Amino acid sequence: MHDRSFLWNDAALAPRLVPLYPRRVPESSALYRRYRPQTFAAIVGQEHVTRTLKNAIGSGQVAHAYLLAGSRGIGKTTIARLIAKAVNCTKAKDGEPCDRCENCVAIRDGTFLDLIEIDAASNRGIDEMRDLRDKVRFAPSQGQYKVYVIDEAHQLTSEAFNALLKTLEEPPPHVIFVLATTESGKIPATIVSRTQRFDLRRIPYKGVVAQLAKICEQEGLTCEPAALEAIARHAQGSLRDAESVLDMVAAFSEGGVKLADVDELLGVSEWEET
Repeated sequence: MHDRSFLWNDAALAPRLVPLYPRRVPESSALYRRYRPQTFAAIVGQEHVTRTLKNAIGSGQVAHAYLLAGSRGIGKTTIARLIAKAVNCTKAKDGEPCDRCENCVAIRDGTFLDLIEIDAASNRGIDEMRDLRDKVRFAPSQGQYKVYVIDEAHQLTSEAFNALLKTLEEPPPHVIFVLATTESGKIPATIVSRTQRFDLRRIPYKGVVAQLAKICEQEGLTCEPAALEAIARHAQGSLRDAESVLDMVAAFSEGGVKLADVDELLGVSEWEET
């Protein structure tokens, strides 16, 4: 067994060793995170959802529970956070959050105490739902509403759904639940019937191309239209996937987005539009 004096962080030993990572890797968030929409107006391809939510929130008709269903990367979690923004924004206009007030900024920065995001894939049991049921009784700390976002809600166990159902049947007036799922068929009918359901669509091909072009312009990237079209075809309606691929291609080609580079990385330029 090694003596503790040989630990890496020992002051006497460290100067004689060459660190594996001499410089800290610069921190830079992924494109899909930097360009996550911060208002309903910025959401691409889901007007049937955003218009309904804006009108309802603007008129004070806020549901106590929402179900957002659809494939990956099309805006479910983003819309869930925007619901939290809109109902807690101090300067909201016609249901649209201002993105400038203290609450909006806190939600954008991930520091808003009344927005609780739960990953059902790793918090799927009855104990977690019972804990949630106990905590929803407490009043909001910062805003008007406490918003619980349960991502991948279909991963909850049947016992957890039963525990959640009791809360949805008699929710406190200051609490809003937003369930997001890629497999709505696995959500029990008793849960679905107590939510306002929205089925999100895959982002239209042209909408994906237009959004990628905007990002390239903002990032100062030179891009070939054919390259963006190839990325959009590859993404098959998932804007997040398209933005992730754009990120990868931009890094590969060192500042430009060329069809040849997309081809080399993905081999997709000959795919048919989907």
